[in-house]
Formats: sequence, structure tokens, C-alpha cells
Amino acid sequence: MDILSDRLEEGFTHGGLFHADDVFATALLQILNPKIKITRGFSVPADYKGIVYDIGGGCFDHHQKDRRIRENGVPYAAFGLLWERFGSRLLCEEDAARFDEDFVQQIDKTDNTGEPNLLSQTIADRNLTWQEEPSLAEDAFEKAAEYAKEILKRRFCQIRADRNAYETVCEKANECEDGILYLEQAMPWKDALKGKDIAYVIYPSLRGGYNIQAVPADEEPMKSKVPFPESWRGASHEELRRITEIESLTFCHMAGFLSAAGTLEDAYRAARMSVENSMA
Repeated sequence: MDILSDRLEEGFTHGGLFHADDVFATALLQILNPKIKITRGFSVPADYKGIVYDIGGGCFDHHQKDRRIRENGVPYAAFGLLWERFGSRLLCEEDAARFDEDFVQQIDKTDNTGEPNLLSQTIADRNLTWQEEPSLAEDAFEKAAEYAKEILKRRFCQIRADRNAYETVCEKANECEDGILYLEQAMPWKDALKGKDIAYVIYPSLRGGYNIQAVPADEEPMKSKVPFPESWRGASHEELRRITEIESLTFCHMAGFLSAAGTLEDAYRAARMSVENSMA
């Protein structure tokens, strides 16, 4: 049994001005348990049984001399300490570690060093000004935590979707035999195709028809493994039709990494023709 599972029913953090650290830490706990009761104050009750963070000197505080520091030199704040403990409940280990690096560490760094961070400032701006009624302080904190919770929920949603896309594309790529990968719907695919023998990805366009996109080179991501022929790039629909004899090939980007066709059959024809041209 998780030794902290029963302690997520209540949480205690410091009162007064709030910062992105304690606000995002609160939002994280509320996502883990929407029914958790959060209390703010200036001293932790002696008999308190809930989880204590950003105050009290415990394992989720970071104001002691022996505070913990990551291997890359970024000190933990309460948000990072809680994420380290509970993040794997929300994301797989690989994605949880990346989220710490990309998101959590920015909040922790600002809280520990004062380094400017727009998101941290946005949260800080939700504190009351000196001209506002002090009795509204807890309401302001709750609204800030709700705002942070929506940010986290949406980020987690995107990360999970990206993970699902990665696994889906990997599976399809392993079954692809001609170097031209077809996806039934648009989804992130670049990370999944690194190191794979795939030249083009075809997928439905939001404008109708199909996009044919060249896969970036592993060593030079700004370049394509097999760019579209020079003569196609920037050509009009009429010019493309004359050059390729592909009726619905309507567009080819000047940089040679993207083309568009009206039918799936023509999209495949364009991809195959470009591969053959690169081998000539």
C-alpha cells in the first residue's frame, strides 16, 4: 500500500502571499484527489495528519539549509518535490521526467532564485493588491489554484495524446514496407520516425485532400531525408500538373518538405515519384 495514499485527503501550506510554487503544488494535489481539503496558515498544527508542503521543514519543504538540488543544479521547490513523488501517477516515467525538465523546473527555479518566468509572474499577479480587501485573500488563492489546475490538466492531456501518437506511429512504421507511411488522421509523428526508414508521411489535410510531408533527416532535422524535386517547389497547380501529370497535385512548398494532393491515390503517386526522382 502507498504509505502516503491516506495523507492526500488533506493538505497544508503557508498563508499570506502565494507564488507559482505553492499554487501549482496545490493544483497538483487537487488533480490527484479532487476532494482534498487544502488549508493555509503560518504554522502547522502539532497533530496535523495531512500532507504538508512549502512549510514545516518536512520532505515537501525546501527552505532548509540541506534543501535538495537536482543533478543539473536546479534546486527543488515544493512543486518539484511533490511532482517527484506523485508525477508517475499521472504520466509514464519518461513523460514525467520530461515534464519535470520542461515545466516543473522553471517554476522551481524562479521560486528558489527569483529568475524571471512569465507563468510564475502570471500567478503572482493574482495576489491581491494593497488596495483590495484582505478578506478576499483565500478566494484569490483558490482562483489561482483553479487556473493552475486547468493549465496542468490541459498539459497532461497533450502529453498523453503525444504518447499515444508516438506508440501508434511506431507500430504503423514497423509495418510499413515502401517508405511511405499513411496515417488515417493527422497526429504528431516526427519523434516516432527518428531512425526509421520512412521518407514520406501522408495524412488528411484540414483543408481537404491530403498532405504529403517529407520526413526530417535524423542528423539535420531542418533538412528532409528526401525533399521534393526542385522543379516542383513553388510551382502553380497548372505547372505541377504539367510537370508530374498528377491531376490533383495542387501545391509544393518552396522548401521542398510539403506537398498537397486532392486524392489519396495522387498523394501516393507524388510520394513515389519523388522517391524515384531522388534515386535517378
